[in-house]
Amino acid sequence: MLVFPKNLRDNANPLKKLGACSVQHAQLLLILACVFGFFMAWGIGANDVANAVGTSVGSKALSIRNAIIIAAIFESLGAILAGGQVADTIRSGIIDPSMFSANPEVLVYGMLASLLAAGTWLLLASCFGWPVSTTHSIVGAIIGFGLLKLGADAVAWNVVGQIVASWVITPVVAGIIGYLCFASLMRLILNKSDPLKYAKRYLPYYIFFIALVISLVTVLKGLKHLNLMLDFKLSVILSIGVSLFVMFVGTISLRHLNQRDIIGLKKRKQLERIFAVLLVFSACATAFAHGSNDIANAIGPLAAIVNIVRSGGDVTANYPLPIWILFFGAVGVLTGLATYGYKVIATIGTGITELTPSRGFAASLATASTVVIASGIGVPISTTHTLVGAILGVGFARGIYAINLSMIRNIFVSWLITIPAGAIFAMVYYRIISGLFAFF
Repeated sequence: MLVFPKNLRDNANPLKKLGACSVQHAQLLLILACVFGFFMAWGIGANDVANAVGTSVGSKALSIRNAIIIAAIFESLGAILAGGQVADTIRSGIIDPSMFSANPEVLVYGMLASLLAAGTWLLLASCFGWPVSTTHSIVGAIIGFGLLKLGADAVAWNVVGQIVASWVITPVVAGIIGYLCFASLMRLILNKSDPLKYAKRYLPYYIFFIALVISLVTVLKGLKHLNLMLDFKLSVILSIGVSLFVMFVGTISLRHLNQRDIIGLKKRKQLERIFAVLLVFSACATAFAHGSNDIANAIGPLAAIVNIVRSGGDVTANYPLPIWILFFGAVGVLTGLATYGYKVIATIGTGITELTPSRGFAASLATASTVVIASGIGVPISTTHTLVGAILGVGFARGIYAINLSMIRNIFVSWLITIPAGAIFAMVYYRIISGLFAFF
């Protein structure tokens, strides 16, 4: 059972800070925050998790069952180790908390409404198999609440502008990386007369690159949430060491390939099987990246509510993010993935372009690189936009004919709807929540 915070119970004038209604129902507010936060995290798992494993399933490198198991492990690791940095942006960067100092309960109701609104939109989108942005959903909901209560002044438009810019920049960056990655694979390996020979020569470098990206963000940004601080030089040395070890294991595995009696089409199939193994590794990296970045969409508002109640109504309070919130968000994501994630996985895996393990590996590598770097610097980007950009880049490397333009159009339309839908739902839910608490 949730316990009313001691520092709030002992406050001599709690009514002045949190409001009589909110103090009376503090435990209920915390319970609702957890329920709505779990609902939002469930929506992330049901919809956005396709960004981590969709390419693996679409290329038939993984079954849906195995993809869910892999995502469960690495989504959790990403959320717990590296998810706190981006959560700070969501919980206090979109709306200026100081504008609610006189009425902190309004901010609590607004964050509750935002969680419920974003979760509702993700549920609807998942029912139709639309891969929408969870970041769009929660940011739109928070903006809608801010506009409703205090007008445009309540919204930190400079921060929103940076986030919106990232929604444009990151698909382009991921698309360029995806294009270069797959173009280099074709040039160095796939189009060679003896692709297996060149795979042994060049694939270890691709393995090293993706291992280095994941290791760096984990050491530099993730471990600080476990109170393990390392200086930059030591962090780089440690990351390079881990990546070299992973590269060594991959090199040894590749050298044991038997090329005898493998010719023509059989050789191509053997090569794709190699890429299928690499795609599994890439899926692990992408799942980690997704967990580190998008878990903030659920735990950011939840952390804001916990901070306000814990501080007795101080909207500017900024306590360290409790580790239990990261665990809580991870459990919600995994529940959504296991129960309803298959619909959007199918859309991502087969709807945009025909994927093979080599193409899926290039797209996943580009997505992981872009999202992990963004998570490390605390920018809440859209993983959906990033993945679609990466897949488009891989498709363009083969030619425009390889892309399902009608599916891309439908996805773009769903993106345009997401922000206003989140805002409208948040406005409606705020009226309902605030009205109910005022009545009781």
